[in-house]
Amino acid sequence: MTKIAKIRPVLLSAHYGDKNSNAEVQLHLPSGYRSCGMVEITLDNGIRGLGEGYLAVFAPRVFTEIVKLLIPYIQDREIEDRQDILDDLITATGYWSLQGAARHTISAVEIALLDCTAQIQEIPVFKLLGGKMKPLPLYGSGGDSINSRYMEKELQYLYKQGIQFFKLRARAAALEKVIWTISRAKAYDIQVAVDMTQNLANPGQTVEEVLKFEDRIFKATGEWPFFLEEPLGMNYNSHYPQLKEKARSKIAGGEIITTEFEMIDRIRKNYYDMVQPDATVIGGIETVLKIFKESAENEVNTLVHCWGGPVSMMANYHAAIAGNGKLAEWPMPDFPLREEMITEPWNIQAGFLHLPESPGLGVQLTKETERRYPFKKDAVYSCLPVKQLNYKKSDWK
Repeated sequence: MTKIAKIRPVLLSAHYGDKNSNAEVQLHLPSGYRSCGMVEITLDNGIRGLGEGYLAVFAPRVFTEIVKLLIPYIQDREIEDRQDILDDLITATGYWSLQGAARHTISAVEIALLDCTAQIQEIPVFKLLGGKMKPLPLYGSGGDSINSRYMEKELQYLYKQGIQFFKLRARAAALEKVIWTISRAKAYDIQVAVDMTQNLANPGQTVEEVLKFEDRIFKATGEWPFFLEEPLGMNYNSHYPQLKEKARSKIAGGEIITTEFEMIDRIRKNYYDMVQPDATVIGGIETVLKIFKESAENEVNTLVHCWGGPVSMMANYHAAIAGNGKLAEWPMPDFPLREEMITEPWNIQAGFLHLPESPGLGVQLTKETERRYPFKKDAVYSCLPVKQLNYKKSDWK
């Protein structure tokens, strides 16, 4: 039996995107830096596993304090009792955070425990979970360029990688941006989806507003978006079945859901064509696999959400391979940690990601990495935009 000898939270910050061209940075990350929060578990045999909680992007100190609160429930327990440990963590936090911050933190612990377990068995996590190696098709996730010149570069990047699907961020006020991108993407044989980011909007859009937006896109381009992500405001979640019935585009969502019960309930109530669980949010990799199973039984596609750091990406990609995923998100903005912490370089061929078969997740954290990317207290994502960004028609010609 192998005991857990040490648990610690880790916060790192790194330069993110291009402040001159990227709207997300201008609106939500004014420092130009972004953080990620991890849990490092060290076993008594020296093996170290890593997990990530998406919470740390938005509330890094909250993440570390919850990790510290949970340490007594993890310390000196045997790694083989992984599920019992996780059940205890849910019980310890469920009263005050069953649907919220603690679930992100428990996600990080679950991922780190799986990383350790797979390393002990000297196999990759996806094999530990019954998956077989196969290339994973990707869609490029970016589209935050402030004008057509920079958006053209994003399309060129995808074309060179052989990626045939692209998701941009745009609300209804950025209609010209969507029209330009869909029209221009035809030259690259790339289909375009639209993330309407209504999980960051208050009040959010209604069904009628989404349908009008979709119709205006079709009239201008002759195409419907590949999918619309998070198109309704949080106060209108119950209206998703109505939107799904009327919309011509596929409807996607679910990245902010923190329990399998809520996600499964939405799947069964016909909210989405595509669900987007994130292992760093919803409870871990094995919870994502439960979503894959449920969505397959209800003819819903599962596209893992991958907008975190390198541990988040690897956790979700291992889940996607083990769950027989048909498409996964590939974050495009530059974030050096994504290359710094993987054990083998990213390998994308003809739009497909080939994961390494090294033991565990395929991530590592060195003292040098921690020294080079120390946490910056102003590297916090602001969900309330720090400025107004008005797109002009002249930007999209």
